[in-house]
Amino acid sequence: MSMEEDISMEEWRRRNIGTMNAEKLPAYNGLSVCRGFFIMQRVRRTVEGEFTEGLDGSGVTVAVLDTGLGGHPDLLGRPVCFRDFVGRREQSYDDNGHGTHVCGILCGSGRLSGGRYRGMAPRIRLVVGKVLDSRGDGRTDAMLEGMDWVLKIREKYEIRILNISVGIGSMREADKERVLREKVDEIWEKGILVVCAAGNKGPGDGSISAVGGGRAVTVGCHDGSYGLDNPGRCETYSGRGEPGGFMRKPDLVAPGTDIISCNVHCVKIGGVFRNAYVAKSGTSMATPLVSGAAALAFQKHPGMSNEECRQGLQFTATDLGLPWNRQGWGMLNVRRLLG
Repeated sequence: MSMEEDISMEEWRRRNIGTMNAEKLPAYNGLSVCRGFFIMQRVRRTVEGEFTEGLDGSGVTVAVLDTGLGGHPDLLGRPVCFRDFVGRREQSYDDNGHGTHVCGILCGSGRLSGGRYRGMAPRIRLVVGKVLDSRGDGRTDAMLEGMDWVLKIREKYEIRILNISVGIGSMREADKERVLREKVDEIWEKGILVVCAAGNKGPGDGSISAVGGGRAVTVGCHDGSYGLDNPGRCETYSGRGEPGGFMRKPDLVAPGTDIISCNVHCVKIGGVFRNAYVAKSGTSMATPLVSGAAALAFQKHPGMSNEECRQGLQFTATDLGLPWNRQGWGMLNVRRLLG
């Protein structure tokens, strides 16, 4: 079990040198941003996330099982509980950076960027479980322990959503895959909306993450009209369902290429924060966009069930005209969801 591979902006440049003609812009908080790379504003336009009706996720708690959570200024005040299922430490930390980046997409305040890189639902409460190590790898047992923990504390923290931006490929041990899916179903039965990444093992048919074939809302990656000339865009490796399969997956798609969010290696030097943000790509980045949109929906409709929210996400998605196993119901559409 691992977070698979989320590609940083620097690595993307290395792999694709000579293929981009983007004009380089000045460094911003330690991040050299190129015109054409996704920033959160562009992502919002793609998913019509600019129309949030003043909603910010207040009163909604989202659990995240990932590599942990670092002390980024954009995430101050968001976590209400942390548990380490890897190193058994007491204090919140992230020795990889994946979890911090995911949480930034979900609920970063954008404080260090003047709001430019704020998350989808910047006022939610965060419950974070560390189930992956410094390399982004993890044991199935740690994930199951984290899921049981979410079930145990769900009422205390009023958890409405569980975000799993962890790609789990096809397992050699079918029984462990079955247990994971059963645990996802158990969490769903308790009323929690489970949102998981489709994984980065595509584009082959049936390449959806092992936990993505059950009742969870499975999120694939598509960037709309952005980056069509980019051979490394996440659509090209996003996990896909089985054509005509009994369980039609993914449920929907969201942008996931060059998503700028909180960098766990942010440091303060001479009173100025450096390396505050970093760009990553993958279905891991698309998933918290959907979780954040769902948090806004739960804020607007507190009595909404997880099944009603799932249907809302599906039925309001924008059809991209692609085969079902590539787009599901289509692109996340926040305006319609909240309409």
